[in-house]
Amino acid sequence: MAAAEDTIPIQNPSGSDAPKLSDLLDRGWKFYEEVDTTNEPSSSNAVQVKVKRGIMQLEEATRMVNQLDIFSRNEALEEISTTDLKYLVLPALLGALTMKQVNTSKRLEHVQTARVYFMDFLQRCKDYDMCSFQLPKISESKADTPTEVETNHVPLPMSHPDLITMATQRQAKIERFNQRKATEAKLGEIRGLVESGSADEEVVRDFYLLHVRRWVTLALEEIESIDQEIEILKRMEHFKQSAIQPSLPKRAPMKPFILTKDAVQAKVFGAGYPSLATMSVDEWYDQHRQKGCLPDQGIPRSTVDGDAEEDERAERERKEENDDEEALQKARDWDDWKDTHRRGYGNRKNMG
Repeated sequence: MAAAEDTIPIQNPSGSDAPKLSDLLDRGWKFYEEVDTTNEPSSSNAVQVKVKRGIMQLEEATRMVNQLDIFSRNEALEEISTTDLKYLVLPALLGALTMKQVNTSKRLEHVQTARVYFMDFLQRCKDYDMCSFQLPKISESKADTPTEVETNHVPLPMSHPDLITMATQRQAKIERFNQRKATEAKLGEIRGLVESGSADEEVVRDFYLLHVRRWVTLALEEIESIDQEIEILKRMEHFKQSAIQPSLPKRAPMKPFILTKDAVQAKVFGAGYPSLATMSVDEWYDQHRQKGCLPDQGIPRSTVDGDAEEDERAERERKEENDDEEALQKARDWDDWKDTHRRGYGNRKNMG
């Protein structure tokens, strides 16, 4: 397969000259290195502007690579020209810059897109037998809602095969780390020759192959982190949806109550708190007056007592006028008693 001609610009539909493929890759790679090594917060506006510009440059470069049909599954690694080897890292750079985006509302979409980029890069490296590694499994569409065991955070018992798997994964991480350090050391040795233009074609080819192998180890680590983050993001989304509950209809306020052993105890001891007034004094009086339960039905007691005394005096005078012996004797005895006893005698209450 013929190599892509970097010196020939590609015409866009508007007729103006488009940037060269190598310039797009170099600018996008430069944006990534600036973002990856900066001391500014990743959420700062300056960093996010570089992230978006880098993604735009690399996306345009990817479209140009597809138009030129640089890579093919039917060719071997030795058939790829030295100048085209560097374009193998385009999907890896796109995935790394996509992970740098910090839009919280679109985080799940970003990490899923980055995983697609990394998987595309690893698959191409696997097709060309770039180095020995195990290709991660394709992310299967799992249920959006966690299972009951996951929701309740009940730990599952760890079996012996799980321990073996964990030990294998740990050993693989250590090997990848050592491999990446060795690759970076070799890159540091020949970087100066390549950038100065004094290196021959074999050294330049080794330089690009080392870059691709370094990104293989980085992509494998990124996919492991992405799979864990996707699981966490889906769980958080499920918790947010379950927290939204329909508003319940308003109910009338309940009256206070007290728990008792039985109904008899409740009648004897009452509710356990002072009873609240249910009517005013005037309402109580009107209610009892209508039922005829009031003494004398509201007639003043002074009037009743006065009429009784008046009737008693009239009855006594009538008996005296009729010469009633009993009444006359009682009157004489009362007069005699008053002659020998002063007024108020025997009134112990008033101490008279």
